[in-house]
Amino acid sequence: MEFFCYHRDRRDSLALRYELLEEHWSYMDGYAAEMIARGPTLAEDGETPTGSVHIVDLPDASAARAFAFDEPGYQAGAYRDVMLRRWHNTLGRTMWEFTGDRTEGTHYLVLGLGAGHTADQDVPPDHHTLIAYGPLLSDDGSTWLGTAALLHAPTPEAARTVLTADRYAEIEVHDWTFGGRR
Repeated sequence: MEFFCYHRDRRDSLALRYELLEEHWSYMDGYAAEMIARGPTLAEDGETPTGSVHIVDLPDASAARAFAFDEPGYQAGAYRDVMLRRWHNTLGRTMWEFTGDRTEGTHYLVLGLGAGHTADQDVPPDHHTLIAYGPLLSDDGSTWLGTAALLHAPTPEAARTVLTADRYAEIEVHDWTFGGRR
């Protein structure tokens, strides 16, 4: 089962995040085989972390909750909240299989929070810019709750167009970068 996990930083937790960085990476190393995508969201300066995205393939919802809530930053209080949803890997690959440029341009996390009717189930036609893409689902996988995408785009406005705007209650766009050890 695939899961989308987004830890959003608590205000003024940057020093704590940096203090726990090696612990965080070591913890994530334990999930290397299950990892589909990972990386921090960033403030407008393109450097300051604002959250942490992980898309993982785990046996069940209990394992996903343990993954999300045993994470060292969460345990230490670095995050204000955690979004944990079942997810479906529509592209069928990991971020390491993305053939686009990882270093040039800007990458984004686009979260579409559902408004009731299923939307954007099919991979968009311009899918070569997509790093990860899929629906956010209820715990049992039966109800569509939104869509999450990681992609390369020239601007936040261009990234937002990956989703059908009038089909969502809200669409969030966050600067994002490939994560893991450098």
